[in-house]
Amino acid sequence: MNVTVLHTVHYRPDRTTVLFILLLLAVTAILAVNVCSGSVDLAPGRIWRILTVPEGGTESFIVWNIRLPRALATILGGGYLAVSGLLLQVYFRNPVVGPFILGISSGASLMVSLVMLTTLALNLTMITPWVTTLAAMQGAYGVMVLVVAIAARVRNGLTLLVVGLMMGYLCHSVTSVLTALAEKEQVKGFVLWQLGSFSGFKWIEIRLLLVAGGLLLTMILLLAKPLNGLLLGEEYARSMGLNIRRCRVLVLLAACGLAGMVTAMAGPVAFIGLAVPHMARLLFSSSDNRLLIPASFLLGALVTSGCDYVARSLLAPVELPLSAITAFIGAPVVISLLMKKQVQI
Repeated sequence: MNVTVLHTVHYRPDRTTVLFILLLLAVTAILAVNVCSGSVDLAPGRIWRILTVPEGGTESFIVWNIRLPRALATILGGGYLAVSGLLLQVYFRNPVVGPFILGISSGASLMVSLVMLTTLALNLTMITPWVTTLAAMQGAYGVMVLVVAIAARVRNGLTLLVVGLMMGYLCHSVTSVLTALAEKEQVKGFVLWQLGSFSGFKWIEIRLLLVAGGLLLTMILLLAKPLNGLLLGEEYARSMGLNIRRCRVLVLLAACGLAGMVTAMAGPVAFIGLAVPHMARLLFSSSDNRLLIPASFLLGALVTSGCDYVARSLLAPVELPLSAITAFIGAPVVISLLMKKQVQI
């Protein structure tokens, strides 16, 4: 008698799939936590009813116009900053560069200071989100052009970092002069912006982040394979038929666009663009940008949302500067990676 044994085949998702699922769940969880937490105590069930069946009243206004926009802004802004940092690290083949270190955020801040200290005086509050975003991108691109021009002449990575820091100091000095010459009312709003915060986000700014940032992120995902080619060297990339010049221009446009856009709306936020890409590399044990781009976005969203929650909850009702919290997390991560020599591109 023949006995046929049937073996049941169990599907085991690979480690990468599991990590992405866990990151998505973690981002969803921190989004829910941020929406549910605040100075006004609202039960999760009550918040769910407000979200599913919109209604009038103070509680609905708090959820729909204060908490939800801010929670979404931290996810989008943190994700964009992390992806921007990843692109810059690949572009310069340097593990310790980022929008904040290279002076991109400072250039954006300089242009935003010009806009804020003039539009506030002229009462142009309706167009400020659009104007500040465009101005921040111009400032980011301007600084980046100077840094790239110097990097083409100087191949030393340490020199490049010093150049970036000096550009940041120069932009900060001009910003300080403008602040000193401005009126007291104008200075107050600008100083609060400089501390870095996702509070006060409006739906028009969320839409701008979704549309403009989504287009840039789509372009970046299409550049993932060419970026992998650049990691293997320019000669190899040329042998693959890659237009290196065009690829580099697109990478810089995307990186500065994302960093400038977030800086315009939330102020300068430090260390997200520098530390998160390394966290993604360690977590996924990979340098494949097809994985690192979405991984950096999710990790950036998670870390920034968590830091924002700490900033407004640790000493409530006093809200701490967001960059102060991100520095406590990002600086030790980068220092430990450098000491262990695990930072690689």
